[in-house]
Amino acid sequence: MSVAKPLSLAEIRKRSVAFVRDWRDEPGAEKQQAHQFVADLLKVYGLSESKAALYEKRARRSSTGRGGYIDALVPGLCAIEMKSKGVDLEAAEQQALDYLDALSGAEMPRWVITSDFATFRLLELSPDGADAITFTLEQLPERCDALAFLAGYQQRTFGSREQEQASVKAAKLMGSLYESLEASGYDDHDASVFLVRTLFALYADDAGVWERDLFYEFVETRTAEDGSDLGAQLSVLFQALNRESSKRQHTLDPLVQRFPYVNGDLFGESVSIPSFDSEMREKLLEACAFNWSKISPAVFGSLFQSVKDKAARRELGEHYTTRTNILKTINPLFMDELRERAVAAHHDVKKLKKLREDLAKVRVFDPACGCGNFLVVAYAEMRALDLQILERLQQLGALSETLFFVAANLKVTLDHFVGLELEEWPARIAATALHLVDHQANLAMELSLGAAPEPLPLTKVDSIHVADALDTDWRAILTPSNDVRIVGNPPFLGHATRSATQAQQLREVWGRQDIGRLDYVTAWFKKAIDYFAGFEGGRFALVSTNSIVQGEPVPALFGPIFEAGWRLRFAHRTFAWSSEAANAAAVHCVITGFDKNAQPPARLFSYPSLKGEATEAPATSINAYLVDAPNVLVEQRRQPLSPELPACTFGNMARDGGGLIVEATDHDAFAADPVASRYLRPFVGARELLHDLPRWCLWMVDLDPRDVAASPLLKERLEFVRETRAKSRAASTAAMAATPHLFGQRSQPDVPYLVIPKTSSETRLYFPTKHAMPETIASDLVFTAKDSDGFLFGIISSSMFLTWQKSVGGALESRLRFSNTIVWNNLPLPTPSMKTRSAVIAAGKDVLAAQALHPQRSLAEHYNPLAMDPALLKAHAGLDRVVDKAFGARKSLHTEQDRQAVLFRRYAELTA
Repeated sequence: MSVAKPLSLAEIRKRSVAFVRDWRDEPGAEKQQAHQFVADLLKVYGLSESKAALYEKRARRSSTGRGGYIDALVPGLCAIEMKSKGVDLEAAEQQALDYLDALSGAEMPRWVITSDFATFRLLELSPDGADAITFTLEQLPERCDALAFLAGYQQRTFGSREQEQASVKAAKLMGSLYESLEASGYDDHDASVFLVRTLFALYADDAGVWERDLFYEFVETRTAEDGSDLGAQLSVLFQALNRESSKRQHTLDPLVQRFPYVNGDLFGESVSIPSFDSEMREKLLEACAFNWSKISPAVFGSLFQSVKDKAARRELGEHYTTRTNILKTINPLFMDELRERAVAAHHDVKKLKKLREDLAKVRVFDPACGCGNFLVVAYAEMRALDLQILERLQQLGALSETLFFVAANLKVTLDHFVGLELEEWPARIAATALHLVDHQANLAMELSLGAAPEPLPLTKVDSIHVADALDTDWRAILTPSNDVRIVGNPPFLGHATRSATQAQQLREVWGRQDIGRLDYVTAWFKKAIDYFAGFEGGRFALVSTNSIVQGEPVPALFGPIFEAGWRLRFAHRTFAWSSEAANAAAVHCVITGFDKNAQPPARLFSYPSLKGEATEAPATSINAYLVDAPNVLVEQRRQPLSPELPACTFGNMARDGGGLIVEATDHDAFAADPVASRYLRPFVGARELLHDLPRWCLWMVDLDPRDVAASPLLKERLEFVRETRAKSRAASTAAMAATPHLFGQRSQPDVPYLVIPKTSSETRLYFPTKHAMPETIASDLVFTAKDSDGFLFGIISSSMFLTWQKSVGGALESRLRFSNTIVWNNLPLPTPSMKTRSAVIAAGKDVLAAQALHPQRSLAEHYNPLAMDPALLKAHAGLDRVVDKAFGARKSLHTEQDRQAVLFRRYAELTA
């Protein structure tokens, strides 16, 4: 038996001519002829009357509550309302819309078609839909593409909100199906294979891969209602899909024979037969009723990857990699350049053809591809550009009419898109998603040019490899060349969360034992530069957390990259890669793209709001901190770079097991002890400093040994400290057991000093600090610096210092992490004039005065970014003006980026 294929637009146009000829002279009576008119129209697009439409679908009008009929309904696709010739079609359209509230979700159409036999009116119901369009019966052959959705063609904007919403719903349907398979005890690997095959069949039903709703018809008519034979029947079908029609058994069910040969290795593997029940069959039928042609392969792939995880299933649709974020990577890396070439070659046939040849050379490689969303979006964008070029060549009369009938003439093909993925499940999804986006691209070509490669049989996707990217030689996966573009979103794992195995992988990739605070993702950067060794034209761009451009890891990562001849071609500064899940924290990310070319000018994207849109600016040179400034690397320094800065020292570390610390619950007992009270001192760490919390310690640098015997409290505490230290595995701590009355490490200032917290919230507008007297003991959770005149207080309390802290200081979790060796000792503070120094001190006193207006408030309350007092904000603004000038700003500075440029320029000058 021959296999029915989806109609080409050429065939649709041919049929539409016959349709017009048959109906142009008919009277157009609504009641007598509507049914036949609709049936004939659907046949033009390859939809059989028996299974495509529900005629006179009973419905209730929402406006009146009265019952009525929709003339014809193609569930999930379109509603058709017929009127006699000359009747107002807008009114008919409103009548059709009035009936829609009575439909189920699966039946709800995307389009409404109204006609009076002489005119068609078409309305798209999606949020992205435009105004209704009208055309006459005589115009149908030339406007047949307007109704091409009836044959499975989709006029969509790739990545539209509607596609995303459809993809979320589709993934939930598949998640429900997987839950049932999992609960039945079906093998996990076999379930993976089954779900991917089912996904393809569902999509093929709606997207013109084979006859519309053929799989739906099979499930509905060839399987028992109790689901008992569903698994066996699907196995028969899937085996048939893997065999050429001419080689199938002649005794096969005629309905199975109507399915075409798929190939592509999708149905090749032999797996066990799943067992179904009636509820599971209903879930599959519910999935069949959904319009799968509307999904985005990229978004759906991300979601589909999550259906096997219970926690992820609960929040399905609330977190996925959006097309927008993927385009932030691929556009500035290579797509923008290719599009600009297309625009420049608009009138030049030779250049347009050369551009097509260059498209054919490009290879996109994602070495952490997951479900393939970067590859899918890149493929869609490149095919869209190739189609744009072909359309222009056609306009210029330079296109061979036979060019599109064979896949060999395509310049952008699936094998040019290569992925590495650790796990089998997402790799299967990636290969399937590439098939889906390839079909969508072919539909777009068919719609525009009238012909495209046949959808079936599929070409096997051999370019998605299941392997550990860090243990694999990338050159063995894809031969390096100047036309390779590496993109991706490797795992978000900070140095603190990497496993021992991952740490060892980092050592092997970097070729050294000391990997410091390098994040796991940095291994992909090193693999990329090793992969391109000896090639000047390659490019790569990776998404990562912003920790790679902050603090100690920056020189360790970017030093080798720059030394190998790479530059930052573009960068997206910190933005929120956010989840819509309730209470989920957004990941702060950056995107860095590299090449070895001097041109084009670097592009820097900044985000005034982390969740907002980017603003772009050309850059002379983007440095490792993603600033248009000199390319410096800030490394640990033992002494301050600026002669204006005193030493900044780590606080006092007790290493006592808590024995020398006195909490509020024990304070009264120690205060009442005439001996122990002489050694009781206020004790300040970051928490005490920021929240104004009382805490004390026993500070016994001048201990009189006789006092130990005189105070049971002291004796008990010192014995506890000695025992705790003696048990320590650290030899240095065990040695301290000999002096249990002393803090293990002591650096207490003997003059008034500035207390600097080791960490501070990243949301604060300023870095909080406070003066303390030498009687207040600083813990190891703060740093101390001598500040006799208040100059340092003014510097640290400024936006300039906060900018430096954020730029080079790194973070602990998401909090800002102060460091004396990185942040303080490298602060590029010029020597100020006496006038400037006095101005900074005076402005700092204004800040203290503003704080004093509310003496009951802690520093955390003063610097709550949502509730800062106007007087305090004003004082800080005044301080910023004088500190900016102290660092050499020649104009008013308003943004973090402005201040970064000043700071790195000053740093380059001081270290030259």
